[in-house]
Amino acid sequence: MVKVKVSVIGAGSATFSLALIKDLCLTPNLEGSTISLMDINERRLNAVYALCKRYADEMKIRLRVEKTLDRKEALKDADFVVNTALVVGYSGYREGWNIGFKYGYRFGGSYHVMHDEGFWINFYQFRLFESIVNDILDICPNSWYIQLANPVLSGTTYLGRKYPKLKFVSLCHGFSGVYHLANVLGFKKEDITFEAPGVNHFIWLTCFHHKGEDAFPILDEWIEKEAPKYWEKCPPSDDLGPKAIDLYRKFGAFPIGDTCTPGGGSWPWWYHVNDETERRWREDPRKWWGFVFETPKVDPVERLLKIVEDPTIRVIDVFPPEKSGEIIVPLIESIACDIPRIFIVNIMNSGDFVPGVPSNFEVEVPALVSRRGVQGIKTHGLPKPLIAYILRDRVAPVEVELEAYERGSKELLLQLIMMDPWTRSEEQARKLLDEILALPLCEEMRKHYT
Repeated sequence: MVKVKVSVIGAGSATFSLALIKDLCLTPNLEGSTISLMDINERRLNAVYALCKRYADEMKIRLRVEKTLDRKEALKDADFVVNTALVVGYSGYREGWNIGFKYGYRFGGSYHVMHDEGFWINFYQFRLFESIVNDILDICPNSWYIQLANPVLSGTTYLGRKYPKLKFVSLCHGFSGVYHLANVLGFKKEDITFEAPGVNHFIWLTCFHHKGEDAFPILDEWIEKEAPKYWEKCPPSDDLGPKAIDLYRKFGAFPIGDTCTPGGGSWPWWYHVNDETERRWREDPRKWWGFVFETPKVDPVERLLKIVEDPTIRVIDVFPPEKSGEIIVPLIESIACDIPRIFIVNIMNSGDFVPGVPSNFEVEVPALVSRRGVQGIKTHGLPKPLIAYILRDRVAPVEVELEAYERGSKELLLQLIMMDPWTRSEEQARKLLDEILALPLCEEMRKHYT
């Protein structure tokens, strides 16, 4: 057994924190470790702490659970720092998106306006990332920083360039879409191998094997014979919907996870030009994002408090002890216990892991993880047209956004909006920018972008 300290920044998310505790409880090699839960929302923090502590106690697992409102306190003696925090919250999404709707912007290929990585959201995330990293380098410089919070794409690129001494890796569960595909085809997870390189929220299945045999012919047969029946029952904007199949036919690689769903910006725009086109392709990103626009009927914190305050309820009965499927704890175990495993990670393209993507830019690739760290594995790459789209729709906007952030340039922010597929004029872009910057939540941002 190896005892480590895992500090979770933004631990007020019950779903995430409980999944982490469950996975730690089910990982004998890490028994006796400490998990420090940190959040600025005391009410949420107290509820999550009580839930997680009771869970570990009921599992009879030696696990020290701590809570604090002080980030620096959480970082003391940390071996791993996990960041899952979102500064502006869903209300921040909603306020900016409503302005976008007002000026003719749509969900669909709009990565820096109508997406959860909008430029006003990213600004506060960048500042959070930097403040956490600076504290890590000051308080626990040998710890590993694991970034889960968006924006993974631009955040990883920014931190990788600015803090070369930082030991860090970013994770996103979007790649697990390949397991959804495998399940639909009737494959067991352990029987498949695959390669799906790209950049975050833009990864494509290029190698796919089932029990050592090429599985693409089976996928092709499913598309011809079974897909129409599947589409009758699947929800709109499904990752195996007609849009995904059409992209597969166009490019010869299959879009995985959030690559073409609302979770990744609903790329590309041409399936979303109007409501009629979206209906034809069974797309409805606004419905997909409905939880952002709706007020929850039940306060999730109140639900947690009712569970933890009722001694007659066993938490492990409400949340059975099953592994979450997330790779955070297995990755921590691999580093701490020197158990070599391959994970899909987000790192810098320093080893030309995805040919054609700049070396100082983020990529999502397989990596060998052990006590030696996170070692990226070079992939076979992507078809040239997809690399061209990465350079145009991911690399170019991120470069403009990061330059705007570092220079505090409002004019470069305008240029970022001008790159959006729904921008039709400079006047439209300026109105959008001015109105978003006028939001009360953007006061700090207004001062930065002069």
